Amino acid sequence: MEFRYGLISSDSHGQLDKDAFTNRMSRAQWGDRIPRVIETREEKYAFPVERWIVDGEVQSGNVCNCPTAMPERGYYPQRWEEVPREVYDPAARARALDRDRIDAEVLFPNGPGGTYYQGGEAFELACVRAYNDALAEFRRASRRFIPLAITPFLSPIETIVAETRRAIAAGHGGINMLADPSHAVKGQKNLSDPYWHPLWSACEEMGVAVHLHASAGLAGKLALPQWKEFTRKQAHAVSTLRNFCTATQMIPYLIFSGVLEKFPRLKWVFAETGLGWVSSVLEACDYEWERRRLWTEGIKTRPSEQFRRQIYVDFWFETVGIELRELIGVDNIMWESDFPHITSTYPDSWKMVERSLAGVAPADREKVLFRNAARLYGLN
Repeated sequence: MEFRYGLISSDSHGQLDKDAFTNRMSRAQWGDRIPRVIETREEKYAFPVERWIVDGEVQSGNVCNCPTAMPERGYYPQRWEEVPREVYDPAARARALDRDRIDAEVLFPNGPGGTYYQGGEAFELACVRAYNDALAEFRRASRRFIPLAITPFLSPIETIVAETRRAIAAGHGGINMLADPSHAVKGQKNLSDPYWHPLWSACEEMGVAVHLHASAGLAGKLALPQWKEFTRKQAHAVSTLRNFCTATQMIPYLIFSGVLEKFPRLKWVFAETGLGWVSSVLEACDYEWERRRLWTEGIKTRPSEQFRRQIYVDFWFETVGIELRELIGVDNIMWESDFPHITSTYPDSWKMVERSLAGVAPADREKVLFRNAARLYGLN
């Protein structure tokens, strides 16, 4: 792939078209349970709004999480016709990449979400397949897009592995996971459990990474209750600033459960978590490994070495983490734009890049801006 700009976003969001599910799921089998956009009423709006509805449950808040792409930045569209095509149409999206001088982007889920486990095993699997097929259209449109497949958590592990293989064959560049499926899905297993080993083995074999985005489904479990006196913007700031808390717990889980040792070629990506926390976690893991002599319990490789061998983290505005890049591992850091969410650097991403990387040597700049991501996703 040609790199015209020298910049890859390791965390953006791929919005499906409003007809993505209705065009791919059986109306005869699923009827009104199919995810789709409907017109409805909400008390705070004087006009009819549109919302996604999934299995009879209306998704409140907005019809699309794309405030950075709106003509009035920060506005959340209330009807589908307001949503810019560059959010959900690959051809228009490519023009937005050019506008922001970005070569490629990794596509995490956007509304109506990346999990459908509330509706039962068969319904979930049908939704997951429709989602994965729809998002794969971005990849077929251009190699600049790296979609991530989602997982049917209610299915047996054999079905999960089969769907993962099917999605990767269709063009997905990795999978997006919950940090702890056992919290979200009754009877499901923690990611450290051997139950998931067939999936890790398949991903390792195919050379694709496992991704955990922001809180990865644990925001409500790990967070303090929101203070009622926060304004809407204050509450949003609080909710985004806690995203790294999941990663600080998941990395010790992966290391000390032996998952990284058992699957040493499997890569993991922690997206939208920033960098500043990484050095503290690695130092603490190394300290515990030494003090507890954990190599005697099967954790033979120093934790910080496991991290640098297998884990990637990303940034979009930080400077502190960049200053610690040698400690973290300059080969393990990637940049993100978070388009089209409210924290996105779009359409001025290069201004943020220059701010974060002031004084950084050219070789290190290239690694964190595009070479690390190009290597991970096979874009070289």
